[in-house]
Amino acid sequence: MRNPFTDFTIKAAILLGVVFFIHIGILKTLNFPLFDDRIVLCYLVNFALIIIVFGSLYLLKEKYKSQLGFLFLAGSFLKFIVFFIVFYPFFKTDNHISKLEFAAFFIPYSSGLILETFSLSKWLNKLE
Repeated sequence: MRNPFTDFTIKAAILLGVVFFIHIGILKTLNFPLFDDRIVLCYLVNFALIIIVFGSLYLLKEKYKSQLGFLFLAGSFLKFIVFFIVFYPFFKTDNHISKLEFAAFFIPYSSGLILETFSLSKWLNKLE
């Protein structure tokens, strides 16, 4: 039996890598700057956060089986805290968060969240 954490990490790396290249391709097609708005950092931080959240849930699965949903929500809260500490000050320097700045953070965040939600749902169903 394969380790769900390892499988998830591989899936997350592939998904965010593909989404990143699509994102960059769209920016290039629309003649927008490719690596502005801390886009690389946004993808890397979101990748690290989903790995940390999923890994934490994996480690705590036996001890806190009935609370894993709440722990997942706490992980989402952690992601928002990181956004407001790491990215928000830079995005808000001109008192305006542009659509490109929003997309730089929200696209990897939402892609990771979707993968995380489906993976955890599948994994948690197997625990019961």
